Amino acid sequence: MGSVLSVRGLSVRYGRSVGALTDVDIDVEGDDVLAILGGNGAGKSTLLRAVSGTLSLHRGAITAGEIRLADERIDRMDPALVVRRGVVAVPEGRQIFGRMSVEENLRAGGLGARSTRTRDEARERVHELFPVLSERAGQPAGLLSGGEQQMLAIGRALMSGPTLLLLDEPSLGLAPQLVGRIGEIIREIHDQGTGVVLVEQNATMALKVADHAVALEVGRVALSGTADELSGSDEIQHLYLGGHAESDEQAELERVEADRRRAGRRLARWTG
Repeated sequence: MGSVLSVRGLSVRYGRSVGALTDVDIDVEGDDVLAILGGNGAGKSTLLRAVSGTLSLHRGAITAGEIRLADERIDRMDPALVVRRGVVAVPEGRQIFGRMSVEENLRAGGLGARSTRTRDEARERVHELFPVLSERAGQPAGLLSGGEQQMLAIGRALMSGPTLLLLDEPSLGLAPQLVGRIGEIIREIHDQGTGVVLVEQNATMALKVADHAVALEVGRVALSGTADELSGSDEIQHLYLGGHAESDEQAELERVEADRRRAGRRLARWTG
């Protein structure tokens, strides 16, 4: 299956001097979840803003490269047109409309739907994925728990029937059991036919969910490959998965035990 999203040679700046991305290439295949990994300042959110067409809202601009959805170039489009083409973003921090009801939030997301039928089918899909949103349809969204608000943010994005969903740190601030559930939901969304680009600092969750992954460092692609390949990479283990933590802890325990044995031998000599 061909690429749903193709990014080639993308460079982005904020203002006149702050370079955020340099010569970035990524592809999202039609049957993939792509994870974008990296620490703070790596350029992950900037990449999503470039794809969604919202860079200018953050005083950023593309200085080189291009972004294509299927065969159509979208990097010069108005953000509303990008949504109409089927690319919808869920920004970091959920950003729901807290004073509006759950149902009103969903209706707002459906304004970008291509037809009434698309919107109705999307609402049914959202309620299947997130039954709690149906149960609490009339409740102010601001009264939902953090996990429920994240579900609402994702559900609202799905209301327009996107072909590509951009998720920026969906696990941020959630309890571990909810992080696992969000990961399951992402796979369900993908299995229902929506492409996903997942930006995450929680690399453990991201690599479990993703098919392919890219690691950004200071605005450049440092590593790319299948999720399994990156999970097994020493560099990814060290930087994001804590792969050396267990061996480091074991070495420290062994050092303490050796010190204790030496102290015991010294004490035996002194008292013998």
